[in-house]
Amino acid sequence: MTDAYILGIESSCDETAAAVVRSGEQLISNVVASQIATHQPYGGVVPELASREHLKAIVPVVRQALAEANHTYNSVDAIAVTQGPGLAGALLVGISYAKALAFALDKPLIAVNHLEGHIHAVLLEERQKGNHDLQFPVLALVVSGGHTHLYLAAQKNEGWTYENIGHTRDDAAGEAFDKVAKLLGLGYPGGPVIDRLAPHGDPTAVKFPPAQIKHRDRREHRGVKEAESDRPRFDFSYSGIKTAILRYVEVHDMRASIEERRKTLANISKPTIEDYLAHCDKKILGLVASFQRAMVEDLVGKTLAAARAHDVATLFVTGGVAANNELRKTFEQRGAEDGLPVYFPSRPLSTDNAAMIAAAAYAKFIARDFAALDFSAEASLQLR
Repeated sequence: MTDAYILGIESSCDETAAAVVRSGEQLISNVVASQIATHQPYGGVVPELASREHLKAIVPVVRQALAEANHTYNSVDAIAVTQGPGLAGALLVGISYAKALAFALDKPLIAVNHLEGHIHAVLLEERQKGNHDLQFPVLALVVSGGHTHLYLAAQKNEGWTYENIGHTRDDAAGEAFDKVAKLLGLGYPGGPVIDRLAPHGDPTAVKFPPAQIKHRDRREHRGVKEAESDRPRFDFSYSGIKTAILRYVEVHDMRASIEERRKTLANISKPTIEDYLAHCDKKILGLVASFQRAMVEDLVGKTLAAARAHDVATLFVTGGVAANNELRKTFEQRGAEDGLPVYFPSRPLSTDNAAMIAAAAYAKFIARDFAALDFSAEASLQLR
């Protein structure tokens, strides 16, 4: 196997990241510049602001990643960058910089799918632990602010191939967490706040019915035609639970208390869990806990049903929502009951980072699958 140090660059959404990884299995450095403070006043990511922040951060972040790895631009063997999916303007910042580096340094350029990167975050850390014997077939749940996908993964030579057997029809799971937190006056990003508050509420306080998906997903208008198959699909839908939260708020006349909470927390630069609890009554805590329980049950239930249907040997759970404590505990418990090993990335590698991009690029480096300098961002890039 060729030993290679790959510089990874990630700018698909609201983190500017760079990392150096050796041969897809050793993390040398990993630097992430978050934009949470920029987007917090708006309750979500503003694409134009994200692009501007990437422009400010890309050069110092890459320099820091190289310095922490004791490498220079010339000493790395290749440059890897996220091609998509993501925000087009944000992606273009990373791609443009990676192209400039590759051209100026005469280094190979590798285009990486962001979703494959999340899967390789798990592989990177397992290989660091010396675990090179993962059993196939592998089922990967990629669950984040913008994505909720189930992939059957198979190994082909040094690379992997993927079959999508389920995806969200509307809101991604992380998006649902953020929107519900915003609706309840809990701020942004919503996932970590809800994760911290849920243990303080009654998860049986509010009953949310499971999503009912009664028709095939029709995506021809996006230029995506999925092959009709007799094989079962395991799709997700979270717009309904978001609407149910809204109706609960209206029926129980919670608007005034939510607005008061929103204004109070907005005046605290870094609210602690005590700050949140001081402004959340029993009803709101029960609503939060019940919402998280419903989300976790849906994600775990459908993923394990897919694992049984396809007789998989290993399960990966990755992406930003994989950092959720209840999700991890439930997957570990239910996976053990099914005799299915479940692997997660560490929390720092669950959210967007460049280490996963550099790790995913290694198989392409070995295969000499390099990108031409005229490739561009693909905001809706599919993983196959």
